[in-house]
Amino acid sequence: MAIIEASFEEYHTKTCVKFVPRTDETDYIDIQSEQTGCWSYVGRIGNVQVVNLQTPECEFCGSCVRYTGTPIHELMHAIGFFHEQSRWDRDDYVTIFEENIDSDKLNNFDKYEEDRITAFGQPYDWGSVMHYSEYAFSNNGEPTIVSKPEGTPLGNDEGLTDVDAAKINAMYNC
Repeated sequence: MAIIEASFEEYHTKTCVKFVPRTDETDYIDIQSEQTGCWSYVGRIGNVQVVNLQTPECEFCGSCVRYTGTPIHELMHAIGFFHEQSRWDRDDYVTIFEENIDSDKLNNFDKYEEDRITAFGQPYDWGSVMHYSEYAFSNNGEPTIVSKPEGTPLGNDEGLTDVDAAKINAMYNC
C-alpha cells in the first residue's frame, strides 16, 4: 500500500489531480489486485473505474507495486492518457518492431490519430512514465521499440516527468 500512496503523492505534488478516499461518489476509481496483470481502461468510463495492480508478481508483468511508476502509469490511463508510443507522430521518434511483440500485446503499440490522442503542445517524451521500455512484451528477447536517435532511454518506473505533469495539468486546466 505504501507504493500506491507514494503514487498518489506524486500526482498531488506535481499536478492538480488529487486522489481522495471515496465517500458516496457515483464515479470513482477502484484499485484491485486481481490475477489479471497491471491495467486500466483509458479515461473516465462512468461508475466504477477499475485500476488493477496485481500482487504478488504475475508471469508477464512482474509486480505492479514494486515501483511507483506502474501505479502512476495505470492511474494516468484512468485519468485519460494513452501510451506515449501511441502518438500520431511517434514514427519520428521511435521504431516499433511488431514482429518482436507478443501477439496478444500488440494493441499496446497501436498508433492513434491526433484527434484521438493529444500531446497538449508538449514534445515527444521518450522518458515518460507512459512510454514502454525497449524490450516491453518482447516475444524473442529482441527490442520491441528503439529510439531515434538510438540510445535514448525509453520510459521510467519512478514517476511523472515534467512533460507528463504538464500534459496532466493542461488536460485538467490547472
